[in-house]
Amino acid sequence: MCFLLSSVYSLDGIVVFGILFICTCAYLKKVPRLNSWLLSEKKGVWGVFYKAAVIGTRLHHAVAITCLTMALYLVSLK
Repeated sequence: MCFLLSSVYSLDGIVVFGILFICTCAYLKKVPRLNSWLLSEKKGVWGVFYKAAVIGTRLHHAVAITCLTMALYLVSLK
């Protein structure tokens, strides 16, 4: 358990969290009921979800390549 908590504060843990957050928000943008509820605000704290969804949909090729790169890094080097 201590190993899992220490990986949150490393750079690769932060990158993995960011990638998963962007991918999740982009997926939630495709679900109509959740899109209108969660991603309707474009400013403020809830605007972070909207902005992550926009990044995920517009840069989906770059996000996918980053996901694969981080997966290979975590499997092979970590």
